[in-house]
Amino acid sequence: MINDLVQSQKDEGVTMEFHVGDKVVHRAYGVGEIVQFDKKNVGGQVVSYYVVQTRNLTVWVPVNGGGDQSLRLPTRPREFKKAFKVLSSAGEQLSTDRFERKTHLSEQLRKGTIESTCRVIRDLSLYGRIKKLNDNDVSIMERAQSILLEEWILSLSVPLSEAQQELKHFLDGGFQAAKPTLSV
Repeated sequence: MINDLVQSQKDEGVTMEFHVGDKVVHRAYGVGEIVQFDKKNVGGQVVSYYVVQTRNLTVWVPVNGGGDQSLRLPTRPREFKKAFKVLSSAGEQLSTDRFERKTHLSEQLRKGTIESTCRVIRDLSLYGRIKKLNDNDVSIMERAQSILLEEWILSLSVPLSEAQQELKHFLDGGFQAAKPTLSV
């Protein structure tokens, strides 16, 4: 059945970048696996989807017009290690206005890159050392850390506890780098 679906997608001019069994990173839901391709009738048109199983849910991502923007392959180890520089750098001070802060952080996460996720974690971590994080800040931080740590485990083949310990180490280094420029 899957071979028939793949063949029919080729016949219809659908470009597939991912295959069943591929590990992927969804920009909003984190690490997952392509478990199948599916077609659904939406508004009278047949649309092809990647079916992605993440740790907690199944997501249907359009093959054309969405999949290439929402899904990416996991970051290679060498590139992933470059993101550590972001985590341990001084970072940017976030706005004290909660709406501006939420908008900025959400935009960073929507980019879906490892670097943008690291920036969110680094900047919120720094902000949390100066002021108390509100519920939205905590939610964004937890989501960003979950996405980062899941990919960290996959890309670098390390246990969760080691990734968490290294993350803390890098963030502590970033806080030390930022200390001279912090304003309360």
